[in-house]
Formats: sequence, C-alpha cells, structure tokens
Amino acid sequence: MMMMMMFCCGVAAAAVCVFTVVWRRAEGRDDGRGGGASGVLWTTALLAAALCYIVSPAVSGVVVLCCVLMKICVRKRRGDLRTRGAVLITGCDSGFGHTLALQLSHMGVTVFAGVLDMKGGGAQRLRARASEKLQVLQLDVTDSVQVETARQYVCAQVGRTGLWGLVNNAGILPCPADAELLPLSDYRRCMDVNFLSAVHMCQVFLPMLRRSRGRIVNVSSLAAEVPMPLFAAYGASKAALSAFSTMMRLETSQWNVNVSLIQPSGFRTNLFGDSDVICRYKDHLLASASSEAREDYGDSYILSLPSCLSSMSQTSAEDLSPVVDAMCHALLSVHPRAVYSPGQMGWLLPFLHRHCPTAIFDLIITTLITYKVGEPAGLRTT
Repeated sequence: MMMMMMFCCGVAAAAVCVFTVVWRRAEGRDDGRGGGASGVLWTTALLAAALCYIVSPAVSGVVVLCCVLMKICVRKRRGDLRTRGAVLITGCDSGFGHTLALQLSHMGVTVFAGVLDMKGGGAQRLRARASEKLQVLQLDVTDSVQVETARQYVCAQVGRTGLWGLVNNAGILPCPADAELLPLSDYRRCMDVNFLSAVHMCQVFLPMLRRSRGRIVNVSSLAAEVPMPLFAAYGASKAALSAFSTMMRLETSQWNVNVSLIQPSGFRTNLFGDSDVICRYKDHLLASASSEAREDYGDSYILSLPSCLSSMSQTSAEDLSPVVDAMCHALLSVHPRAVYSPGQMGWLLPFLHRHCPTAIFDLIITTLITYKVGEPAGLRTT
C-alpha cells in the first residue's frame, strides 16, 4: 500500500511539472534561452518522481510546490516593455549592433542606430528599411563632438520621456599577438574604443536614462572573464568594461536604472576583418617589434599571427541570434539578468577557470586555443 502511494505521488509530481511546462509553451512564456524556467521545471519533475522512491512523498510534495510557485513568479515577471521608449545602439555598421537595430525596429521599438560610416554598406542597409522606427546616426564613440551631437539629437527626439535603453556595442579586436609583441598604441586604442568610450556614453546619456528608469546594456566578451593567449589587449579592455558594468549596476539601482552585461563567446562578425586587414597587421607587427623580439620570436612566427583571425572566423558561430536575443531580453524583460553568456562554452570556460587548479586550467585553455602557427624561433629545438 505504501509503495503504491509513493508511486502515485511520483506520477502526480511529474504530471504537475509537465503540465506547467506545456502551459508555458502554449502561452509563449518561455524565452527559449536554455536553462530557463521550462528546463528547471522538467528537471524538477524528474527529481520529484525520484524523491518519492528515495526519500518520501512529503519531500516530493515540497518540490512540486516550489515548482508551481516558481512558475507563478516567472509568469508574473514576464511583460512587454516595447512601448516604454527609444533605444540607442552603438556599432550598428555590422554584427550584433546591426542585427539588433533591425530586430528591435521590427518589434516596434524606436531605435537610434549609431554607425561609424554613414556611407558604408551597413548604414545603407539600415536606411533601406525606410522605417520611421529606425534612425541612423553618425556616431564615432571615440569622438566627443559626435557623441554630444548624438546626445542633442536624441534628447530632442525623446523629450521628457527620456531614453529607455543604451546599448554599448561598439568595439574593436586588435591583431592577436603575444602581449610583448603588440604595440602599446594598440593597447591604448583598444581601451579607448572598448572601455573608455562606453564609460563616456554612460555618463552622457544617464540623465535621459534616469528619466525613464531605463536600461544600459554593455557588450563585453568571454575573454573578459577567461584569460586567453594572444588576446591581452582585447581581454584587458573587456575585463575593464565588465568590472565597470558591475559597479554601475550597483550605483544606478537606486535610480531604478538597470545595467546588464553581455559576454558572448565566439561569433562570426566583422571584428575579424578581411584579407586586406590581415596584410596590414603583418606589416604593423613586424615594423613595431624590437630587434630583440624579432630575434627571439622570428619573423615567420610574427608574420603568422594575423592569420589567426581567419582561423577564428572559420570556427566561430555564424548565427548571431543567441547574442541578439540576450540583448533584447536585457532591454525588454521586466526582470533582466545581470550577466548573459550566450554561445558555446559561455558558461563552461568561466566555471573551469574559477574551480580548476591553475595548472589544469592552463593546460585546458592552451589546448583549446590552437590558432597559432608554429612556435617562436627561440623555443625551437634543433
């Protein structure tokens, strides 16, 4: 009799959890981001059934109750904020920013799309949408005059309503190279575009964001949290942006302005450049290397480094939707997350970095990062 009761409780627990998942799917409430509420509910269903046999029906009942309460809370948190106001996005010439501008405007959100080149193909494609919801702005984020011009224009458009969202997406990827070989000017340029420009944009547009109690979305990188060989300048600039975002989130919460951080893994965008860019990088690295560095590393090794960009591009994901969906969620969800990690190994590598012994993680990361061709001349055995 007791075994039969335990079996019935397990079946009931699983049935309740499955019902909540199907209901949420039917209502379109699952955001489809993996690891979300539906995944938790499926796991809880199996756990509840197992607990009936391992522990007791009472424990299973508690698990089911928690599951149902979670469903209710998640349901209440969902909402549609598309009508709250306008969004300013930097770096819309291509990649994440370009795709996000198109997607938000299609959803009915007013978008100010900042581009580096108003005559470029990306800007032309945005203007070709001929949508009143999408306005293209000339915006070099490192040019304070252009930033102020954009501020004045956006302020005149949004009025007292304020700006709902600021997406700091503009960024650059310098040539992958050993930290010693990358010129100091490249470090400065990387910090200027990837970090300091985002700080400046936040300072300039926060008054409008406070007015609407809006959102800031900063696009960082997996390289900000996980140290990767050949990415010293890029990783340092993105790590600075990540730390800044965390502190901004704590400080702006008193104004009800939310700050979210997007940390994508490898996705194929124009950051990787083309064959002309790779050729320029070869000349740049070789010309800036000291005579001692050229002797120790060898010209062939130094000249092979820019070719890593091609290898990286080929192994990166073409589908940008995981990142763009995360950005949309950060902007439009009633309760956005503090950090999003879209892409393959977006959570695994940070987890390994935090918990593995240093020697083991170093072995893992140096094995995974296989973009280098050969080894420095000074390390070759004869």
